[in-house]
Amino acid sequence: MLRGLFGKRTGTDPAATAALKDRVRRVAGLGEDVALAINEIVCADPACPGTETVILVMEPGKRTRAVKVAEPMATLTDEVILAAFAAEGPV
Repeated sequence: MLRGLFGKRTGTDPAATAALKDRVRRVAGLGEDVALAINEIVCADPACPGTETVILVMEPGKRTRAVKVAEPMATLTDEVILAAFAAEGPV
């Protein structure tokens, strides 16, 4: 049964997610005061890339922004993370 076009992928390792948050923070140059939420979603729409990683960046006093990467969390390299943040442009 499909509950919509987007579904959160289950079975993500909390330790791996925490490690990825640390890497994102380091690579993107984000301070400890910036909250991050990282989720892997699977889109059933044929126009979607399939599995996508969404990084929510919540900086104090600023609007939350979503940085999307058309890859699963497990394949994200520092270069891919940097390119995704660069594509978002200046904050």
